[in-house]
Amino acid sequence: MTGSIGTTDKNGTPRTAGAASRDVIVVGAGPTGLLLASDLATAGVPVTLVEKRPHRISNLSRAFALHARTLEQLDARGLADELESKGQTLDRLRLFSRLTIDLATLPSRFNHLLVLPQYEVERVLERRAVEAGVRFAYETEVTGLVQDTDGVTLRVRAATGAEGTGGTDRGPGELRAAYVVGTDGMRSAVREAVGLPFPGRSAIRSVVLADVRLAEKPETLLTVNAVGDAFAFLAPFGDGYYRVIGWDRRRNVADDAPLDLDEVKEITRLALGRDYGMHDARWMSRFHSDERQAPAYRVGRVFLAGDAAHVHTPAGGQGMNTGLQDAANLSWKLAATLNGHARADLLDTYQSERHPVGRSVLRSSGGLVRLAMANRPWTLAARTLLTTFVNHARPARTRMLGQITGIGYSYPSPRGAHPLVGKRVPDVSLRDGRLYEALRGGRFVLITPPDAPAAPDSGTRKDRLTVASWASARRATLLIRPDGYAAWAAENPTPEETEAALRAAMGQD
Repeated sequence: MTGSIGTTDKNGTPRTAGAASRDVIVVGAGPTGLLLASDLATAGVPVTLVEKRPHRISNLSRAFALHARTLEQLDARGLADELESKGQTLDRLRLFSRLTIDLATLPSRFNHLLVLPQYEVERVLERRAVEAGVRFAYETEVTGLVQDTDGVTLRVRAATGAEGTGGTDRGPGELRAAYVVGTDGMRSAVREAVGLPFPGRSAIRSVVLADVRLAEKPETLLTVNAVGDAFAFLAPFGDGYYRVIGWDRRRNVADDAPLDLDEVKEITRLALGRDYGMHDARWMSRFHSDERQAPAYRVGRVFLAGDAAHVHTPAGGQGMNTGLQDAANLSWKLAATLNGHARADLLDTYQSERHPVGRSVLRSSGGLVRLAMANRPWTLAARTLLTTFVNHARPARTRMLGQITGIGYSYPSPRGAHPLVGKRVPDVSLRDGRLYEALRGGRFVLITPPDAPAAPDSGTRKDRLTVASWASARRATLLIRPDGYAAWAAENPTPEETEAALRAAMGQD
């Protein structure tokens, strides 16, 4: 050990590498890390959020949309309505100029796309994390880690006077935790430290980004199209500026090649037919879009989530959404394990549930990009065939809609389980309120028929369980996990069967 870089709790008490029996360290203060850390802290788990960058909310984000499933997860934390008030909604998506997806048909309270820059999401999530008591260590870089049977020692290097370290720690040191979660992006230091590869490829090179003002307001909230070799996307920040994302297949240059506004205008004109009078660019850059996925999301006591686990093309706006749903899946499982309410093998289900979703998003987003940029006769014919089929085949349209918005994904269920187990549960009406209000605080929810026998005495479990009744005449009894998926269901169960299900899902006490 070359030193001990401590963090401070909300009372200013230093914490060092010593006390870590229930601690979690989350590395990376983007949306995924902020949601995960605030969930853990809300559940009473001591958590430190380590971030390489100085403390600031950057407007240089690429994500601009929240889909229905993500909004449902945020609703279960009391945040969705605030975010909805900050953004603009879109009730239909138009792809390939011929395919229109009607979001208004979604079986969700959030039957739309919320157009909102990532930095607005980060502001709300950071405030929640601070209020929950998350400890922050900014300007602190991960340089390695070592695992043992009791926890993880994280090797870090902090800048002099880094915020969250009390202003006195500097240089190399160590932090100790029971578990570490890497949410530190595509170039994840945590993933590298555990030796996980990141196989895949660069799907699109030399994508241009610019934040500009427009002399002409676009006709639609999101403007996107591909023509020939060019693709362009426009989205509003809400402050008078628009984010432009563009790509010209014919121009394949390095990410650090010079970029000027004339090139951005030219790509936009090729793809959209005009450049909307772009002017006053406040920022321009290039990047390349990769398709990659780690083969495992867990190595011992170390987990990966968000872009540290998977990256894909921006098509469909699924990147930030997939990461936030990773966090919602993992947070309650870590909290249950560390608070003594679950066996450690519950954590294995993070891999079995989220890795297939990440793989599916990789395929669907990559497929959308390749179809959008089709320029050969056979690929153009395939795109025409697909759009015609999806436009006229309701099951295909429903499947595509479920993948893009996230509401169509389910998790594996045990053999012989009720058909609802593992399925997303919509925001059903309860006799007193609605489901996603009842889920707030990271609670399980047991829904029974109004005339069902009284639920078993839950003892100390009552702080983690809300018992409610259907507003309708449904006869099923349903236990919903904190992330809004069905843990157990039965038709007319006995009180003893219900108690056994609660014990299996939530532990003895």
